[in-house]
Amino acid sequence: MAVLCKAVADGLLLSLSLALLGWGAEGQGNGRGLRQVSGGSTVYLSQDRDIWRPLIHTTVNLSEVSSIKSSFQLRTFDPEGVIFYGDTKDGEDWFVLSLKDGIPLMQMRKEDMLVSVAGGPKLNDGKWHTLEVSNKGQFVILDVDGSSGLVVGMQSKLMEEVISGKLRMALGGILINKDKMIVEFEPRMDGCVREGSWLNLNSPWEMEASELWPCHENIQPGSYFSGSGVAIFDTSVFTFDEDDGVRFELAGNFSHMDGTIFSIKAPGRELTVALVANNNTKEVTLTVGAQRISMSKTLQRLVLTFQPELLQVYQEEPKLTELDVTLLRNPGVWSTWREGRLAIGSLLGEGDDNVGSHFLTGCLKEIQVQGKDLDLDLAITLKSVSSHSCPA
Repeated sequence: MAVLCKAVADGLLLSLSLALLGWGAEGQGNGRGLRQVSGGSTVYLSQDRDIWRPLIHTTVNLSEVSSIKSSFQLRTFDPEGVIFYGDTKDGEDWFVLSLKDGIPLMQMRKEDMLVSVAGGPKLNDGKWHTLEVSNKGQFVILDVDGSSGLVVGMQSKLMEEVISGKLRMALGGILINKDKMIVEFEPRMDGCVREGSWLNLNSPWEMEASELWPCHENIQPGSYFSGSGVAIFDTSVFTFDEDDGVRFELAGNFSHMDGTIFSIKAPGRELTVALVANNNTKEVTLTVGAQRISMSKTLQRLVLTFQPELLQVYQEEPKLTELDVTLLRNPGVWSTWREGRLAIGSLLGEGDDNVGSHFLTGCLKEIQVQGKDLDLDLAITLKSVSSHSCPA
């Protein structure tokens, strides 16, 4: 056991010292024409891109690394996602810091050793937290808001070796195959990083996007749709029983919404169900096939139970009451749930791959299927949506 602990410690310390403590601030670019930003910039991590690709990244010479301390602030309601990544030897040795169940998770590889360490307080409470990583003697310490969140003790001769070559760093993604991770996690992080102080390096960060999306000054839990976003699910992934049906629940301030809240459509068929908020008429309209029901935009919660021959609808205004369901007997609704698609934030179009139009603007504070919160990060298509936060 002592030999194993020492081997783990050797790899952990070297990975942490090289990767975790290696972010740059301002400096010269590498001439590739990519836009450069400061390491101290405020960065929204969930900007649209390939979900595993970094939002910004940089490369520095290891000989330039002289500091043993880095700090930054993180704010999120999201319990899971990648924060940053570092590697040497073109990805042979690597390090990843993420959240899993809201708790910091560090994964790394050094030579043939794979290490995973998790610990510290939950950070997905929507507050700004200051994270500081330092190397003190035989310990690597992750401090959270001035208190020790994760302490790893180690002793290794490897740290006496001359460090040379390149160090790559990335924010919001990784530069290796995701299959190399020891602990699987959903990479997309609806969160913000700011006020980074990354060693004494003078290297800029490069970004693939033309601009960085801003972070809202104040946030609240929910899912925010800016008027161009959509989350699409295959309805077949939801488990259900014909006797009980499928319970779909939405909550929020409907009076502040405009556009398609959700729609359901099966491949090759007409649109089956759609819920649309209209600022002009001050109404929320539920369409089931060719039938329509209008509701006041003062409603705060809507519960729909899909059954083989019936769609039951309840609205909360402010009490939860059942609507007149005599017009909602539509067997096509049930078959759609068995083989269709659910789009939240958009009206599905005629083509099966068309994400639709008439996008939603507003905040859904709660989205549930079968009594469980729906994680939009698991959608087959997620575009321009803040999956876990809304502007307050």
